[in-house]
Amino acid sequence: MDFYPHLQALILGLIEGLTEFLPISSTGHLILAGSLLDFNDERGKLFEIVIQAGAILAVCWEYRQRLARIGRDMWQKSDVAANLSARCFVLNIAIAFLPLAILGLAFGKVIKAHLFTAPVVASLLIGGGFVILWAERRTHTVRIDTVEELTPRDALVMGLFQALALFPGTSRSGATIIGGLLYGLSRRAATEFSFFLAMPTLILASLYELYHERALLSWRDIDLWVIGFVTAAVSAFICVRWLLRFIAHHDFTPFAWYRIGFGLLVLASWHWGWVTWSV
Repeated sequence: MDFYPHLQALILGLIEGLTEFLPISSTGHLILAGSLLDFNDERGKLFEIVIQAGAILAVCWEYRQRLARIGRDMWQKSDVAANLSARCFVLNIAIAFLPLAILGLAFGKVIKAHLFTAPVVASLLIGGGFVILWAERRTHTVRIDTVEELTPRDALVMGLFQALALFPGTSRSGATIIGGLLYGLSRRAATEFSFFLAMPTLILASLYELYHERALLSWRDIDLWVIGFVTAAVSAFICVRWLLRFIAHHDFTPFAWYRIGFGLLVLASWHWGWVTWSV
């Protein structure tokens, strides 16, 4: 039995889970890791969709009680305030989702065709790192302390920040969280809104990609899917829990230096030919 494909699945699932909700770009890491592991063909891209679903499951599980309460409050009539709050929350998530969805449908194929390369990913990792350093050095004035305080206009602005993640190496969570900090959200509110916004974004993106790549679905890959899905779900759950504790006492500067260092390493390996990147 060839165990190498299972090792590939395990490594990629771990990378997805550990990077999806951190401001370091899961897409960028998966592009580079898939290239190194020689698992970046069409079958590999389908696998990335499957393990992304594992990461979604983790954040849904972490917020399961809150999601259940929101779902319940949306339809009950006895508490008008709770009902209105739940409906506004869902509306805000929907509004914030739209920019990435619209721009992704319009430009997604062009971006994937021309920007999914090691130099571009590395450059955006580095650039994003410097943006985080700049954002953390600014005076952070908080005007929105919880996600429930966001207005539809605030949600649209957050959605526009998230849309920057169309560029590989930017980081969906990083763009949303750092954009939120710049816009006046508290550190926890920006992080939690990034988590909640990830749910429809990643679920619908995964379903869309699965539909378009359905010809590649095969039962012979089920063992790889299970390994990657479970690994991504478990590692993402641990990562989400850790991040919520981390931001209570730290800023995002360590992630910025990681992005810069990792990006420089990738650029150096590409420039001097230490690694033959196939992306």
